Amino acid sequence: MPPVSSHFQPRQDYSDLPAGFSDAVRPAEFPETKLRYWNDRWANRVGLGELTNEERVNYFARFKTLPGAQPSPLAMRYHGHQFRHYNSQLGDGRGFLYAQCTDPVDRRLLDFGTKGSGTTPYSRAGDGRLTLKGAVREALATEMLEALGVGTSKTFSFFETGEALHRGDEPSPTRAAVLTRLSYGHIRFGTFQRFAAVGESENLRKLLRYSAATYFPELVELDEVEIVFAFQSEVMRRAADLAASWMIAGFVHGVLNTDNMNITGESFDYGPWRFLPHYDPGFTAAYFDHEGLYSYARQPEAVYWNLDQIARALFTLVPEGEEQVWQKRMTDVLEKYPELFKAALTKRFFARLGMTEPSNILEGETIFTQAFTAMGETGLPFEMFFYDLYAGRRGVDSKSHVAAFTTPAFVEFFSQCEQFGSRGTAEAKAVLAGAGREYYTRGRPETMLIDEVESIWDPIAINDDWSVFNRKIESVRERGRIHGFGI
Repeated sequence: MPPVSSHFQPRQDYSDLPAGFSDAVRPAEFPETKLRYWNDRWANRVGLGELTNEERVNYFARFKTLPGAQPSPLAMRYHGHQFRHYNSQLGDGRGFLYAQCTDPVDRRLLDFGTKGSGTTPYSRAGDGRLTLKGAVREALATEMLEALGVGTSKTFSFFETGEALHRGDEPSPTRAAVLTRLSYGHIRFGTFQRFAAVGESENLRKLLRYSAATYFPELVELDEVEIVFAFQSEVMRRAADLAASWMIAGFVHGVLNTDNMNITGESFDYGPWRFLPHYDPGFTAAYFDHEGLYSYARQPEAVYWNLDQIARALFTLVPEGEEQVWQKRMTDVLEKYPELFKAALTKRFFARLGMTEPSNILEGETIFTQAFTAMGETGLPFEMFFYDLYAGRRGVDSKSHVAAFTTPAFVEFFSQCEQFGSRGTAEAKAVLAGAGREYYTRGRPETMLIDEVESIWDPIAINDDWSVFNRKIESVRERGRIHGFGI
């Protein structure tokens, strides 16, 4: 009997691909393996909730092979554009694909990927390690995004490893960790770019077929030509919705390079992320993004630019003599991005307000524009805007923090909502009458601003006190449960 639950369903899909897609690697050996975070919800869901402490260490800190899973960790090969400069010296430099399994709930493939698990052929003189603060920040980001309904990888676990690291962006020496994330896909835009760049057309075709069969099974019956455009369309649809979800969550990823986007439309690989304190189109997350390339308002553009790069990689499969036809068809696909993005944006916007989306697209966009104009004029806290409006607080009263609701811009916004018939939905009323009543009457929303992140980290750094971190995780999860997000 394997030491895991009977409903854990391991798979080896990616390791069945031929040579050229990844490299077998060995995990680092750590002097210490102290469990600091364990995602009990997802562990229970996939059948790993009954692991003993020793088994958790063996499987997720020392990376002993999970029963039935792939025999060896695999470091992914990929290239990518970093701040729009092509870099062929990429690949998994401090992580690997550790294992795969079937989600028992929705039957989709799930990947276990690591961060801080040691050097690989792509470490580029790095130490292959992750700071403990980096692990804490990633867990906070993924928990908050999941609670807001944003597609994201899940932080499955992280262990403190007893090593001292030196980093230029943290007080050093600093503590180290090894993290495992769980996601529905690990294949990056840069994975396709690499095969195109090195001229491995046959492997590019295999990757396309594998991706369709694994993630978009409705495409597998298509021929060699049609699958290219159908695949690009599906990746674009998911990416457009992801970009819209970031905007409505007030989230700034920070480093939207092509190697930091995957084909399944999930956020992952969190570095210098931030949430907006208030609406600011130029707000950036990365201190080194001097031009604001990946600022809050430019994220949809960055996603589109990245989609164009995967389209260019697929274009290398064009048969001789068909270049003009392919170019026209691929252009037609890409030109649908603004429409897909705007539709996703307005849908998510009205859902966050707890309102019915107007049936007329133009009317919905008008209300959306007026709302963000009003936020920009008043400097209203971003999360408070949605929090108070969802709760029905649309004027100054003893419970509202937002006197700005009486300004001319907000009066016009409310007038438009009434004019176009955007009223509270049955779902919102149910939330407010049920589990959400306490949340929406306590006077403040759940947030994850940079000052809060630092205040969570400080007790850990100074006194090894994890109580603030643990309370925040539970509070964020409760916010998600109220709205039907998370598990």
